[in-house]
Amino acid sequence: MALHYRKKPVVIEAMQLNMRNRDKILDFAQGSITLKWDDGYLVGAYVQTLEGCMYATYGDYIIRGVDGEYYPCKPSIFEKTYELADQLF
Repeated sequence: MALHYRKKPVVIEAMQLNMRNRDKILDFAQGSITLKWDDGYLVGAYVQTLEGCMYATYGDYIIRGVDGEYYPCKPSIFEKTYELADQLF
C-alpha cells in the first residue's frame, strides 16, 4: 500500500519565460539560463539544473528552489502546485 504525502508549504521564487520578462529573467537566474531565439522571437531557454541542462519552452516558469537551484516547470503543473504568496500574507 502506498503512503500519501503532502508538499510542505515552502515559498519559492519564479518567473514566467516570456517577452515581458526576457531581461529580468536573466538577472533572476544569475547565469543559470541561456535564452534561445529564432528569427528575433524568444522561443525558449536552456536552464542549468542540478540534474544537468534542461530546456524550457516559451511560457514555462523558471523556479528557484529551496537550495538556490533553478529548474523549468510547465504552466499547467505550476498552476496546480503553486499560488501567489503575496495573497497569503
